[in-house]
Amino acid sequence: MIYQIIFLESAEYDLKELRNHIIQNFSLKIWKISYSKIKTAITNLKEFPYSGHVPAELEKLNIDQYRQVISGMNRIIYEVRQNTIYIHIIVDSRQDLKHLLTKRILRSI
Repeated sequence: MIYQIIFLESAEYDLKELRNHIIQNFSLKIWKISYSKIKTAITNLKEFPYSGHVPAELEKLNIDQYRQVISGMNRIIYEVRQNTIYIHIIVDSRQDLKHLLTKRILRSI
């Protein structure tokens, strides 16, 4: 079965922030390489949606419906529901996930 991929608004925002960060601090060439790896990882999820594992930070909170795959230096956090994969977060793997989630909650208030 091939799964459908849906990027949530939060993931689209993350991707834009990640792009800006990489281009400013590294180069456009590095961004293109990173983006290509991200696209490949997400494409692979269409056929192997359960290949990712539950992020440790979420597992500690007993939140196990989300999974992640690592793509280069980036984390892609997603959720599988029926035949659809929802991409929630795309961030640099060195970024603190708790801090990111707190920032998101505050931004939505």
